Amino acid sequence: MQPDWIAADWGTSNLRVYAMSAQGRVLAEAVSEDGMGRLVPEQFEPALLRLIGAWLGEGVLPIYACGMVGARQGWVEARYRTVPCPPLDVGALTRVPVQDKRLRVFIAPGLSQAKPADVMRGEETQIAGALAQGGGDGVYCLPGTHSKWAHVSAGEVVSFQTFMTGEMFALLAKQSVLRHGLAGAEGEVPEAFDAAVSEALSRPERLAARLFTLRAEGLLEGLGAAAARSRLSGLLIGAELAAAKPYWLGQPVTLIGSAGLSAAYARALAAQGVSAKLLDVASCTLAGLSTLIAPRP
Repeated sequence: MQPDWIAADWGTSNLRVYAMSAQGRVLAEAVSEDGMGRLVPEQFEPALLRLIGAWLGEGVLPIYACGMVGARQGWVEARYRTVPCPPLDVGALTRVPVQDKRLRVFIAPGLSQAKPADVMRGEETQIAGALAQGGGDGVYCLPGTHSKWAHVSAGEVVSFQTFMTGEMFALLAKQSVLRHGLAGAEGEVPEAFDAAVSEALSRPERLAARLFTLRAEGLLEGLGAAAARSRLSGLLIGAELAAAKPYWLGQPVTLIGSAGLSAAYARALAAQGVSAKLLDVASCTLAGLSTLIAPRP
């Protein structure tokens, strides 16, 4: 098996690599926990070689990477491009100096916005992939640790906004007083999620108070862990939707993310009369990186 190029989705926690054919077919894939957050600059190349060493031959193999590998704390900083602009640009790739002469590594830069100040890394590649797969202008939501809402017009990202919804959920569920009532939660309680989304959308200013209610109801009324977890998710997603209403109100939305999380956002949006198309995050990432393939010196 000899790939024509390698795609690398290098986030904070994990590194995923794909051996690719010239036609964009995945020949092999591998994953490790060598995310940006665990490495210093001199450790990135060895971490990459541990995964792709068996795929290398005697020639030079191009590698196109996206995500936090290009952050200021990453391998090499790939400076942001300012919106409005197309999500990816071959001419803006950052070349990475390497020791192993079989490697030719390029990092896709993220996007930045001046007012309100915002940045993204990795999501721009997913948006480019969605566009390459037939997506058009409109609203794109990329749920995750830091959810992104982006407006795309004429093939350019015009504006975007980030919400720390996923990180807030993890912190509240694992480190706050709410952790006692969520321990051992299994399964989802859809009606609890729906009610919480509706409540947060109608009264987002009460979010902090409603969060503590989860703890109080657990103590006084025996609120179960699964219901409490579903309500926590619903409250935070509902608050996000309330703030992101200028993006989705009256607009079809394309969701790019993991199946479970995207389904939760689609359910919350459907209750507001908004239809959502769901796209797989991995396929969008690969399609986006595939748009960068070009002969390079």
